[in-house]
Amino acid sequence: MTGAMLAAAPVPLRLPRKVRLGVLGLEGHIGEILDPLPLLPDVELVAIADPDTNLLASVARRPAAARARQYADYRKLLEREPLDMAGICGTNGERAGAILACAARKIHVVAEKPLAIERVELEGVKRAVAESGIRLTMLLPMRFEPPYAAMRQMVAVGRIGEVAQIVAQKSYKLGERPEWMRHRASFGGTIPYIGIHMVDLMRFIGGRDLVEAVSYEARVGFPEMGDLENTTATLFRLDNGGTAALHMDYLRPEAAPTHGDDRLRLAGTRGVLEFQENTGLSLVTANDPPRAIHDLPPGRRLFPDFLDSVYNGMPAGLGLPDIYRANEIVLAAQESAERRMIMRT
Repeated sequence: MTGAMLAAAPVPLRLPRKVRLGVLGLEGHIGEILDPLPLLPDVELVAIADPDTNLLASVARRPAAARARQYADYRKLLEREPLDMAGICGTNGERAGAILACAARKIHVVAEKPLAIERVELEGVKRAVAESGIRLTMLLPMRFEPPYAAMRQMVAVGRIGEVAQIVAQKSYKLGERPEWMRHRASFGGTIPYIGIHMVDLMRFIGGRDLVEAVSYEARVGFPEMGDLENTTATLFRLDNGGTAALHMDYLRPEAAPTHGDDRLRLAGTRGVLEFQENTGLSLVTANDPPRAIHDLPPGRRLFPDFLDSVYNGMPAGLGLPDIYRANEIVLAAQESAERRMIMRT
């Protein structure tokens, strides 16, 4: 073999038993659940559910879902299919109810985000999970990606000192959005929907909690989008007195080369660490000039990691306390925008 060594082929994850999987609702990042299935020989996708017949047919054309039985109502699926695990990827407004239905049947859950769009619903989810004893994870895959894993490692060993400021961005093309995203009751807000990714990363990488939030949000132009906010800004106070800022938009032009433009910058007492999708990861410290970081840890997938934790007893890469905390923070940030006041998170 000449040149660079070929990357090792992914190794299938073996589980001690067969796992019957159903997917309840087909909106959002269902690829995080379906794409790894070829490397999960002990997981069988037995059924999928969604009220949108076109969406059902589209997902059923994927090889991983070709043999799955189809339902228009996830409740019917739960009545008829004995499941071990459920992927819950419907609309934001119905997610908490679907989680409660699975908890009542003691079905483990991998859910889209956020878990709920109201604080009272989130508390209900917490109680149901605790009382049922099920395992739950949420689709926050970014912390498993190589650049962010590398950032966490560098902050953890003190490369930039104590984190004093974090600035995060998510900018997306608007594209075609489903009807449920146009209504507050089924959408819940842009801050909980996409901001939760960056809230998780700020805590995961920076090692600091976000204890207060003040937010602004609006839909500027695009009246056909109804309640969907296309611009948001949130300022957080860190638990050490530092600051963090998260700004997001659905204003990225269609001519842009990628759908999204994610950015994350951490400034500490000894240096600055920054990642942008178009320029990569960079570091500058008090002792070293700016340089690009190319030596990154291998990436991982959230769903196999969760299965490995549930059935093989391995440590989970995303723990329940972090999941709940990220939900609490974004719901407080959304409430801040709606009530026009600073909120404790």
